[in-house]
Amino acid sequence: QVPFNTENHLIRIEDSPRVFNRMKILFTLMILLAMELMAVSSINVALPTIETAIGASNTSMQWMLSGYALLFGMVLVAAGRIGDVLGRGTLWIIGVAIFSLGSLACGVVDNPHLLNLARIAQGFGAGVYNPQTIGMIQQYFKGQARAKAFSVFGLVISASVTAGPLLTGIIIRMVGPENGWRASFIWNFPLGLLGIVLALRWFPFESERRRARERREGTARTRHLDLDPLAITLLMAAVLCIMLPFMIKTGPSFALLAPGAALMWLWVRWERSYKARGRQPMVDLALFRHRSFTHATAISGTQFLGSTSVLILAALFLQNGMGVSALATGLLGLPYAVVTAVTSLLTGRMALAKGRTIVIAGLSCMTVGVVGAAVTARLIETAHVRFWWLVLPLTLIGFGSGCMTGCNQTLSMSEIPSTEGGVAGGVKSTTERMATAVGNAVTTAIFYSMLSTGWAAALTGSYAAITVFIVVSTALAVFDRVTLGRGVPPAPDAA
Repeated sequence: QVPFNTENHLIRIEDSPRVFNRMKILFTLMILLAMELMAVSSINVALPTIETAIGASNTSMQWMLSGYALLFGMVLVAAGRIGDVLGRGTLWIIGVAIFSLGSLACGVVDNPHLLNLARIAQGFGAGVYNPQTIGMIQQYFKGQARAKAFSVFGLVISASVTAGPLLTGIIIRMVGPENGWRASFIWNFPLGLLGIVLALRWFPFESERRRARERREGTARTRHLDLDPLAITLLMAAVLCIMLPFMIKTGPSFALLAPGAALMWLWVRWERSYKARGRQPMVDLALFRHRSFTHATAISGTQFLGSTSVLILAALFLQNGMGVSALATGLLGLPYAVVTAVTSLLTGRMALAKGRTIVIAGLSCMTVGVVGAAVTARLIETAHVRFWWLVLPLTLIGFGSGCMTGCNQTLSMSEIPSTEGGVAGGVKSTTERMATAVGNAVTTAIFYSMLSTGWAAALTGSYAAITVFIVVSTALAVFDRVTLGRGVPPAPDAA
């Protein structure tokens, strides 16, 4: 049990004389969450200088983009489960250390293959500590405080994805193209060290040490650590087979989808039989009986099929089609990021009372914004309307995304016991990562297949697919609202 003082954010862990500040814990978690997310988007800006500096091939460049996301998605669930069992603070530090060393390696290597390996290490480390972030918010924040924490979580996600390319562009311009791309990786290393130092000072490790001591001193049954290694292997292999084809986008690679589906089926069967034998599965499939979690994961997963490629496609249309500079294109997305971040912070705090209604409103705004962006693109190409008008529909999409982010995360975790926070966060994040890979592949394929009809027509076709995904997500959100009400049920361990 963790006694809470909601007025001054102090918590006391059982059997510990120390008092901990939840705001310091959240601050530390958010610094490294931002670093992890910026590593996803910032490399897009650095790729041209990397290609020139170390002579990377097109295949190597593809793996610099895909390797990080692939390893990140593969380890999320397993890392969440291990953190729930062994201790989230310890695993968070391990993941940050791996990510930081991988970042340092990215900045010092001179070989494309070594750079790809370093990016894989980055993705592995990020995948290890990401679910611990969600799990610790679930563990140390309750009720309205948890809703506020997840609204900050949403703000950081929104701001980081846009800030990454902008920051990398500034670093490359200041340092120069030869070493600027290296600096864009290396700066993560001291920030990671700072995060580890703050964690060692501010994270409650007492309960983790107590559990380790109990395992050492307990009976043979309690000493046995059941991490369900076969389930970990099956799920990681399944995620690999499902995500990889949509990342490298080669014909033969899509043959992996069939074994991926088979591995996923085997994983489900194994987890059921494992629990039936009295063992502790990696993912207790009873997790999906929490309808708030299952519904929220389905809603965000369907939304991620489309929404994550909105800005990518807009950038292709503007830069390659309309000849707009990279700087102007980046600035065009700035209002989107600001509105998304602020809206997530404000609406996330209302998740307990009106979360499901806000999610529906947000998805509806996104639908209108995507349609508006397609119409504006047509006017830019045919009526010579200034491209800056595109900022209006993109900002509306950002507003809708902000409504979704914090509320959806709060709703998804509202019934999850704190002891399962890491694995639940890992399952949801993995679903979203796979949806992102599939959605980006589908929408960009539509875009390029329609280029012969014009840039605006290509954008309209891909945005039509995005609209379908978001409309389906909205229908799921309406079903969620009708069946579970506008707010959230009381959490099983609510303070």
